[in-house]
Order: sequence, then structure tokens, then C-alpha cells
Amino acid sequence: MPATVPPATLPELFAAFNGLTVLIVGDVMLDAYVWGKAARLSPEAPVPVVNVSRTEQRLGGAANVALNVQALGATPLLCAVIGQDQGGDQLLGLLETSGLSADGIVRSGARPTTVKQRVLAHGQQLLRIDSEIETDLNDEESTGLTARFNQLLDRADVVIFEDYDKGVLTETNIRHFIDLARERGVPTVVDPKKKNFLAYRHCTLFKPNLKELREGLKLEFGDPTTDRAGFEAAVTRLREVLRPEVVLVTLSEHGVFAQQETAKTYLPAHLRTISDVSGAGDTVISIAALCVALALPVPATAALANLGGGLVCEQVGVVPIEKTLLLLEAERVGLNLTVG
Repeated sequence: MPATVPPATLPELFAAFNGLTVLIVGDVMLDAYVWGKAARLSPEAPVPVVNVSRTEQRLGGAANVALNVQALGATPLLCAVIGQDQGGDQLLGLLETSGLSADGIVRSGARPTTVKQRVLAHGQQLLRIDSEIETDLNDEESTGLTARFNQLLDRADVVIFEDYDKGVLTETNIRHFIDLARERGVPTVVDPKKKNFLAYRHCTLFKPNLKELREGLKLEFGDPTTDRAGFEAAVTRLREVLRPEVVLVTLSEHGVFAQQETAKTYLPAHLRTISDVSGAGDTVISIAALCVALALPVPATAALANLGGGLVCEQVGVVPIEKTLLLLEAERVGLNLTVG
């Protein structure tokens, strides 16, 4: 476990990332891309014919969070369920190529690997084909996942729950995993979705975006720039139900909001040339988890996560954060680690 005294300088913080191990449990997926040219319509139906020029497979979902954790210097441990299918074989191959452990991966013949295939031509996405199911794990799958989680937890400094509503995380195993982590003194950080939104009671840090906050609580309110009272009332309600130590809400172009007990922090977004917001949430949760593991003050955690999320939006596609770039940018803006 890391030292209880948090790093005091940015170089110390980024060096401390290298000593951390992060257990990531949730929904992994394969992002597949087909690029080509569309010069004519099909004679069979009014749809374009795409002549394929190249294809690519990338790690997605919780596996992209693992890539972000790895890029920051820490050691990621993935815990998930995939199918005994071609998509699963490709995903395991990508894990090996990326230097990521598959020790926590359970394979099942009862569910497919989640694959999202995008067909693109002339810089535009023409079609996305999703191969997946969203049903909860069966008993055998759940037993296997729990066994892997138990095996890996003792090696972890922090646990990330990466929930995409694909059925790997269930109300039952979420409660069990959080209880196990609390018993062993391991903090838990949550990137939620709608189905299990209210299942993450007593986690350490809970990170929804505005849409997830509205849908998860079934409340209507504006963003903090137009309806601060309504927004903060929703956060208060969230804290009453889930009892997290910290709430971190990403506010898109409005930055982030963080609250621990009664202390509230609003941070504006940094001015960026936005190319693609895909994967920004994965970067934010990865940075936040490492900062939580090192007991960094909440305002500093929110500031660094906010900075990292903005940086990856300048890149096209889902890409992990560049550690050196993040450190240089944090130094440039004078990010203060001791605020609290």
C-alpha cells in the first residue's frame, strides 16, 4: 500500500503513480473499425457500398481504462467476463500486445464478447454494429468473476468499477466487492451507468456526469451555470443515498464539481481545441483513482482529472493520456497539490 502522506509536488506525485496497482472490474469490450471508400450505392438497397481499405481492433470499455492506468505508470489488473468467441480471442490478443495481464479475465460460452464495429468512409461514420448482450451474469460466471476479484484484491491499492450496463457488474456483486475492499482498506472509485447507479453504497469516490446524475436519480435540473441550487440539491440527494466519501461530477464544457462532506469545489474547463470527447471519462476516472490511492486532497484530485480529461479531447479517437504531457501541462497551469 502507498504511504499515507500524499506527495507534495507534481514530480513526486507522478513518480508515485509508478508504484500503484489498480484493480479494474467491469465491462470490457472490443472497438473494431472498418475504413474504406464509398463511391456508389448498392443495387440491392439504397445504402452505400464501402470498399474496405483497412481494419483495426482496439481495447474499449474497462480495458481502455486499463490502458490509461498503464500510461500513467501504474499497474492495471483487469477483472471481467468475455465470451469464448473470436471477439474474445482478439481481445486477449490485444491485452497481450499491450502488456496487460489477463489473470482476472473469465471466459464464458453463455455470452458473447462485447464488440462495437464502426464502418467509416470519407471521415464519417456510416454504421455501427454492436454484438453484445446486457443480461446479468449467470451463477457460474458470477462465481468465476468473484473468485478472480478475490485473488487480485490483495494486490490492489485502489479498485475502479467501470460500468457500461453490459451485465458484468450486478447489484449483488457490486455490494460484495465494495464490502471486501472496505474490509481490506482498499479505496473504491466508481464510473457508473444507469442500471446500477444506486448500488454503489459506501464507495470512496463516485464519478457520474450530468446525464448520469439526472437519469440515476430520476431528477430534472439544469447545469450549475443555470441552476446551481437544483444541481447541488441533486448531489446532496446522491450523498444521502450512496454515502460516498467524495462525489466528482464531470460537467463537460463547464469543467468538474467535487464535494467531500460540506466542502465544494467548482473547476472550469480549460480552453481546448476539442477534436473528440471519446474516452475522456476513462481518463478522468483513471487519474482520480490514482490520486485517491495516494490520499491526494479532493480539490487537487479534481483539478488533475479535469486537466487530463481536457487533454485527451484534443486527440482524435479513444486514446490513453500521455503522462509526460499531463505533467508538463499541470506544471504550466501551476496545479497546487496541497489545497484541501
